[in-house]
Amino acid sequence: MVYTSEFPFVYLCADVAAFSMREDTGLSVLLIKRGQAPFKGRWALPGGFVDENEDAAKAARRELKEETGLVVGRRPFEQIGAYTAPRRDPRHRVVSMSYWTLAAPDAEALASDDAADVQWWSLDEALSASRRLAFDHATILADAVASLGRRMETTTVATALLGDEFTIADIRGVYEAVWGRPLDPGNFQRKVLGTPGFVTDSGWRTAGGRGRPATLYHAGEGGEIWPPLSRQRDR
Repeated sequence: MVYTSEFPFVYLCADVAAFSMREDTGLSVLLIKRGQAPFKGRWALPGGFVDENEDAAKAARRELKEETGLVVGRRPFEQIGAYTAPRRDPRHRVVSMSYWTLAAPDAEALASDDAADVQWWSLDEALSASRRLAFDHATILADAVASLGRRMETTTVATALLGDEFTIADIRGVYEAVWGRPLDPGNFQRKVLGTPGFVTDSGWRTAGGRGRPATLYHAGEGGEIWPPLSRQRDR
């Protein structure tokens, strides 16, 4: 028996905005150059179609690995939303389930599968080049930054963008890059150190450079910030 339907067929894909704090470009997002039509030669978020026997999150992780070689493992991997505009893909009616994730500062990426190239773009550069991004990926990227920013108000997820050891100023730099505004150093430090499980003292200090050596910390085991950090004002 052949099943027919009066409803149009809808394809499902998954896209990923992977962020990293790079030494040379600061807060950055991983983009691929498309090697196939549509939008061949344009930059885009890694992603692709969901296979028959996998869910969207698994497909997103698979496509990220296949196109860039990046494996994020147990690092944060959160859904941004569903993108359903009828003509977002010129080939078919395609719905995208999109996600953001965080990679280490030294995470490497290598183009493979149908990606012609892969590159860490500074977030500012990627957002300013929004008209050149394929599909509706400029919208997805902006939404990913907003979603990450909200999570950083109530969780310690920002430490996943740093290395094994970091200073309070390094964490503040993550917040300032994502939130797009400067934070008061003293108030921020008191909030971080006053939040149980946010960070743990490594027992080491920075060496060299100007000024007093700064304490180096590890990510703590706590996950929640309460009361929340606010991007509107320092607490």
